[in-house]
Amino acid sequence: MADELPSCLTRHGERLWLAVSVVPNAKRTGADALHDGALRVRLAAPPVDGKANDVLVHWVADELDLPRRAVTLVRGQTARRKWLEIDGSQEEVMRAWLERLLGPTSHP
Repeated sequence: MADELPSCLTRHGERLWLAVSVVPNAKRTGADALHDGALRVRLAAPPVDGKANDVLVHWVADELDLPRRAVTLVRGQTARRKWLEIDGSQEEVMRAWLERLLGPTSHP
């Protein structure tokens, strides 16, 4: 049975890609909701010298209880729209994490 992934996730072989829309310079780091097919994440870091990217990758890895090396920024190093690759088959972890963040009816 092929379950439908939330709009911010796509499968690339054994890995998942997570579309993220970031808002740097926030008071605290955390996810808001889905925005235009991406998970909107506010980052408590400036978009300077890769600091916001580092905070994003560390935050996602911590949220998923994965080692830092399991989350890689693959696209959007200097853009607000980014793609993160999650190493391994983490579909159920991602679905449970996104449902906890956004609620079970927040994605198609």
